[in-house]
Amino acid sequence: MKEYFKSAAADTRLLFRSIPSVITALFTVSVVMMNILANKTIFQTEWIAIDGGILVSWLSFLCMDVVTKAFGPKASTKLSVFALLVNLFVCLLFYIVSAIPTEEDFSAFNSVIGGTWFILLSSAVAFISSAVINNFLNWGVGRAFHKNPDGKLAYMARSYVSTFIAQFCDNLIFALLTFTVFAPIYWDGFHWTFVQCVTCSLLGAVLELLMEVIFSPIGYKVLKIWKRDGVGAGYAERGKA
Repeated sequence: MKEYFKSAAADTRLLFRSIPSVITALFTVSVVMMNILANKTIFQTEWIAIDGGILVSWLSFLCMDVVTKAFGPKASTKLSVFALLVNLFVCLLFYIVSAIPTEEDFSAFNSVIGGTWFILLSSAVAFISSAVINNFLNWGVGRAFHKNPDGKLAYMARSYVSTFIAQFCDNLIFALLTFTVFAPIYWDGFHWTFVQCVTCSLLGAVLELLMEVIFSPIGYKVLKIWKRDGVGAGYAERGKA
């Protein structure tokens, strides 16, 4: 068991040395930004609610798709766990700052950065669940393209399918936990029906898929550059992709 953990730790260290730092930084920042921007609803009807996180969620899934293609689903999931831990650490710092008493009135500021514990919990569970779904589904769809696995069609297919399904799961898990489990208890009985959760999640996934369609060519170009430059070759040779 000890050797297993030593091997896993060595593999993880090699992975984070192999993934370009720009991707790690962009992915981590996008996850933290999603958590902050989600505090503002930018459009809402009876059947759909869109928060500010949609403006950056495409970047998170773009990074996961690129890392999955280059390093494998386990590697992308490790990166997702790292980003989640950073996000939780940032949320902890935000909460500490919001709890510090001051002479001036910072109630509006504190309410934004302080957050709500059950929303953070729902968001964290939804994110890591959707990340695992996205990464392994992306990898699975890619395996279906035997003749040209590195082609543009293969990349688009694996990105579109995994993004849509994973985003739907992300939205649904968050909606169910927040608006059917916690909200009725802590928000004076306010709640969503299951139909509202599903409809909102589906429409949100469609919008997020459109964002993926717009920005996925960037990921494909990045992968072509990585392949040309041999990015991740050392990790692939280790046989841990």
